[in-house]
Amino acid sequence: MHRLNRGQTPLCLSKYQHGRNNWRDLTDQDREEIWQALEAMQGSRCAYCEAGITQYRRHIEHFVKKGRNPRVTFQWENLFGSCNREDSCGKYKDHSASPYSDADLLKPDVDDPDDFLIFVHDGTIQPRQNLDAVQQRRAEETLRVFNLDAEHGALRQMRKAATSGYLQTAETLWALAEEFDDDEWQQLIDEELAAIADLPFVTAIRHTLCRMS
Repeated sequence: MHRLNRGQTPLCLSKYQHGRNNWRDLTDQDREEIWQALEAMQGSRCAYCEAGITQYRRHIEHFVKKGRNPRVTFQWENLFGSCNREDSCGKYKDHSASPYSDADLLKPDVDDPDDFLIFVHDGTIQPRQNLDAVQQRRAEETLRVFNLDAEHGALRQMRKAATSGYLQTAETLWALAEEFDDDEWQQLIDEELAAIADLPFVTAIRHTLCRMS
């Protein structure tokens, strides 16, 4: 999970209104327009776990469940693209997670998950140290409600596999830190980060390269 920049509201959403329409009323063309806007915001990755998603393994996700608050059904700010995993992310939140408060969840177009979470190269995710009580609860609840760090879940192994190829790159980069001046070394880091920007599990890879864990 990483900070997302939400773009303009898809025009098609203006045709729909809570109380008059249901989510199933969306046409295929309008759903595709929404997906184009979501992909512009988050790439072809799940907004929560960052796994790659395809046209046949994804759904438009309501951050606040439309059954909990029907007024947000067609609100652009409430929509993300999620993978279809049953054991994590949007489907897990909506169908398997025990009771939670929406205010306790990190919302990636509002909150910066980097302020709350560290992605470790072994595939685990940890709340940052020195969080206050409210921040600690939000970090822990986000991991729990989306089931992003289940001990025996597939996501840990997927993140570990994604970062494994960058451990040596990180060692090399940091060994060069003493040989280059700060600006030159930062340029090396920036080039590596630009190269991974569109990859699945980019946050785990970025934290590995930057030795944030």
